[in-house]
Amino acid sequence: MAVPGWERALRLVLCALGLALSVYALHVESSRERDPDYRALCDLSPSVSCSKVFTSRWGRGFGLVEDLLGKHSVFNQPNSLFGIVFYILQTLLGFSPSTLAAVTLLGTSMVSIAGSLYLAYILFFVLHDFCLVCVTTYLLNGALLLLNYKRLVCLSGSGQRRAKPKGQ
Repeated sequence: MAVPGWERALRLVLCALGLALSVYALHVESSRERDPDYRALCDLSPSVSCSKVFTSRWGRGFGLVEDLLGKHSVFNQPNSLFGIVFYILQTLLGFSPSTLAAVTLLGTSMVSIAGSLYLAYILFFVLHDFCLVCVTTYLLNGALLLLNYKRLVCLSGSGQRRAKPKGQ
């Protein structure tokens, strides 16, 4: 079964938004590192501050890579770079109608949801902050998870109606 056009259009919108937010997050983080007085558009108050989140220890390598591999590890990158790679991958694989691509899309979405849940916990219970950019990306990741699940079901044939046996 072919992938419906609305699914590709929705994927492109979700991924474009995610990519734009990830690029913006990278911009905010690098601007704040260069200029500690930099104020981002998403810094609305001391408790609603995206730059506080992006420049925290959890803003790079999910706060885990530095402890495991060191501060200068090639994997200790801003989380926004991982987001950029994720949204590009979701976009590119979204053009493939194969079941393998659908499985990969769903698998990477599940990893993004695990990361989103982890970072949401850090955001609310450790940093005691509210980051509009972060929460929006968590929602986008959730929407992509649902979209990718729907795609896999559609491509695997489970979403098709079964023909009634003759005589019924």
